[in-house]
Amino acid sequence: MVERKDYLEKIKMWREEQVIKVVTGIRRCGKSTLVQQYRDCLISTGVSPEQIIFINFEELEYEELQDYHRLYNYITERLVPDRYTYIFLDEVQKVDHFEKVIDSLYVKDKTDIYITGSNAYMLSGELATLLSGRYVEISILPFSFAEYASLHSGTADEVFAEYMRTGGFPYIAQMDNPKEKAEMYLEGIYNTIIVKDIEERQKRREIDLNKRKVNDLSLLKNIAKFLSGSVGSPVSVKSISDYITSSGRRVSANTVNDYVEALVEAFIFYPVERYDIIGKQTLKRDQKLYIVDLGIRNHLLPRRNYDLGSSLENIIYLELLKRGYKVNIGKLGTTEVDFIAEKDSRLHYYQVTASLTDQNTFEREITPLKNISDNYDKTILTLDRFTLGNYEGIEVINAVDWLTGKDE
Repeated sequence: MVERKDYLEKIKMWREEQVIKVVTGIRRCGKSTLVQQYRDCLISTGVSPEQIIFINFEELEYEELQDYHRLYNYITERLVPDRYTYIFLDEVQKVDHFEKVIDSLYVKDKTDIYITGSNAYMLSGELATLLSGRYVEISILPFSFAEYASLHSGTADEVFAEYMRTGGFPYIAQMDNPKEKAEMYLEGIYNTIIVKDIEERQKRREIDLNKRKVNDLSLLKNIAKFLSGSVGSPVSVKSISDYITSSGRRVSANTVNDYVEALVEAFIFYPVERYDIIGKQTLKRDQKLYIVDLGIRNHLLPRRNYDLGSSLENIIYLELLKRGYKVNIGKLGTTEVDFIAEKDSRLHYYQVTASLTDQNTFEREITPLKNISDNYDKTILTLDRFTLGNYEGIEVINAVDWLTGKDE
């Protein structure tokens, strides 16, 4: 079992603080395992098993606790007097009105509450209203390349090629001979998310907002396929609508927007807004969307020879998120900076390209960075190893080394 050290440290930081810890992420990315690792940490520090209440709502034995009244009674009967009780509710979105349980437990003395969910919609509606300012979100992803590489032998470049093909879902990363099994497993994850998680999201959405149904699975999968093929490129509701219309079906912009929103809330895609570096403002048009895992992208586009640079860009974006950065796309006049990464009020500019060996590509990637007038760090990440070095203060680093920390 790979210890998710970065995520564990984030959870430990909030231990016994008067906030609800909400662990979110796509199905099968390792939320339950992370919670298990944290429970083991608690016990290793002297917490007794009776102080821990753990309920996984995907297990049949807890099905009756999906009634929120029964759930509340079950938990309150097991609270330990005069000591902290650590409450873990896994996939809590399955419980209608779970937010009422959370809110009631929150006000009790010495309760430390952790919930997990596979849909961002759980953090909207009534829950957000009840718990405004009283929760922290810890968003987790499938394995990073460094985590994946810790399980595999071979050169870093060989392992990276396999990572780009199969992705980083923990179960796949730990398989023997994943080439034969990964496709079936990814199909199962994807179909479960599309059918089950989005259906649960729809049920809560109807209750909270009386919104339109996202129930056309063919349209939803079509949009997901388009977005997968557009990773690294600006997209808009209009461009998606035009794509659907070109296939012989008319669809409204509002419907497209609802379906994209459903895919984002299920953590399949992550939207990134563009930022005008000169004007210092966020641009609302033509955002980019990155996919949560390249394995799913390869499943959706099995016969497409898509751009290697886009796949690399997707991996770098997810790594920046994992490292705790807020990420935007940079616009500088008519040119673009792939990523503006912000953390602790400092910026770091990144360009990403598969290779810099072509002179035209080199000039295209380095020119926007040269034109930025501030003194924040500027880096180009590439898969080639021939152009590495420092160019007028701009570092060119091998992307595989950067992902594993070997550039430091």
